[in-house]
Amino acid sequence: MSRAREQILSRVYAAARPEPAPVPWQSRRRFDDLAARFTQTLTDGGGRVVRAESLDDTAAKLGDLLKELGARRVIANDEPPLDRLDPAVRWPDYEWHIAGKSGGDLRAFCAAADVGLSGAAAAFAETGTVVMACGTGQSRAATLLPPVHIALVSTARLVADIFAWAAARAGDMPAAVTFVSGPSKTADIEQTLAIGVHGPGRFIVVLYDG
Repeated sequence: MSRAREQILSRVYAAARPEPAPVPWQSRRRFDDLAARFTQTLTDGGGRVVRAESLDDTAAKLGDLLKELGARRVIANDEPPLDRLDPAVRWPDYEWHIAGKSGGDLRAFCAAADVGLSGAAAAFAETGTVVMACGTGQSRAATLLPPVHIALVSTARLVADIFAWAAARAGDMPAAVTFVSGPSKTADIEQTLAIGVHGPGRFIVVLYDG
């Protein structure tokens, strides 16, 4: 390093004034009924919401959905509340792969699966968005490759918007976070809408009272 460069950098370092990180933005959005707002916005975006009164009712509604969809192969993330439902034991008639537990090629199974199941880290009432974290037992492929994605979301995970979620969360961010606001949609230059090109063509949320 040249002497001139050292002198310049030393002056910069001497003049540096460490500043604290900015305070997270506080949301100004307020909704009288977070669940109702979430249901409306997700439905408007092409998704579907099934309400459940409890975790037991969630299991019953999920079983009905798998029958309705004619599912045969199902990939499930090993995360709450799916880890409490133990789906492979509860519904033995389906072929299951549990992310992080089952052997074999996870990606190949996801590509051939009929349904992908996940939990949720949070849900935004303003936009009908479900937040999914990736990590051990939380595969992105399980939520992106099957044609149908079903997310089990507790009402306790509902917040007004992304600002409320960012201000309230603690700890480090996961390696990857996915925001889903309905089925995958895209349009070409002529604005011809196509569904399910870059992800699931159907997105269903079982919203249960947690």
